Amino acid sequence: MRVASRCLVLGGKGFIGSNLVLALSSAGFQVRSFGRPLLPSIAKGGPNAGNIEEMDGDFSREADIERAVQGCDVCFHLVSTTLPKSSNLDPAFDVETNVLGTLRLLDHAVRAGVKKVIFVSSGGTVYGVPRKVPIDEDHPTDPICSYGITKLAIEKYLRLYWELHGLDYVVLRVSNPYGERQRTHASQGAVAVFLGKILRGEPIEIWGDGSVVRDYIHISDVVSALCCATKYRGAERVLNIGSGRGVSLNELLGAIESATGATPRCVYADKRPFDVPVSVLSIARARRELEWTPLVDLPEGVARTVAWLRMTGSY
Repeated sequence: MRVASRCLVLGGKGFIGSNLVLALSSAGFQVRSFGRPLLPSIAKGGPNAGNIEEMDGDFSREADIERAVQGCDVCFHLVSTTLPKSSNLDPAFDVETNVLGTLRLLDHAVRAGVKKVIFVSSGGTVYGVPRKVPIDEDHPTDPICSYGITKLAIEKYLRLYWELHGLDYVVLRVSNPYGERQRTHASQGAVAVFLGKILRGEPIEIWGDGSVVRDYIHISDVVSALCCATKYRGAERVLNIGSGRGVSLNELLGAIESATGATPRCVYADKRPFDVPVSVLSIARARRELEWTPLVDLPEGVARTVAWLRMTGSY
């Protein structure tokens, strides 16, 4: 595959997507950012705005997707219409919008001559309840929410389109990303949601006793892995992307207290059935294959996020 000249970022106005668009444009790529029209622009006034084309559209509209893939070499697929906690309420909607939507995307990508698709899957849900920790890519995949099942189905269809049409692909199973540009009023993303509440002086709701362990990775490390995937030529197709370290919610609250100087007020509720007790990813394959390693530890990452929230007033 020739060096990519234009990258399409589906979900380019979202948390991961907006950070990725800025990183790709800074690296000299021409970037087409595809996102919903009501979301704010990220390109205007930036130092590399000339490298960014913003295209409004809806992932569920086939004509929009057909238009988006034209002239692109690499497609980053970051779009999801559901969340882990809500996906089980309407699995049919999850499949119709995410799986069928992705199949339409892949059909148009093949017709348009897209060379590679890089898909952000879910390292926190595709494996289900871990049989061992850390979880490597060969761990059984038994999701306990529809969100994880559809992510896994998309991974399998990517494999099928590679076999049938030669469409190159890489799947990055990302753990729990956090950092600058993440929305504090969202329904997922513990770091941002907790920070928003503490900065607004609101209580933090904890599902369970705070012992749930997750693998939190700063957005800059996620973006660097995605950028590495553009030039990856190895044989592996699925790679975990995480920090390699597990942190309990109670430990996370301690890091937030240190970064903000405020003591969280917590309200504890019953644990949720779709929350696995421990999820920590093995990142040995990504270190080896992508020559990538996470650089930002949790205290530094939380401190960076707090500084950005205070500077922008985005909480």
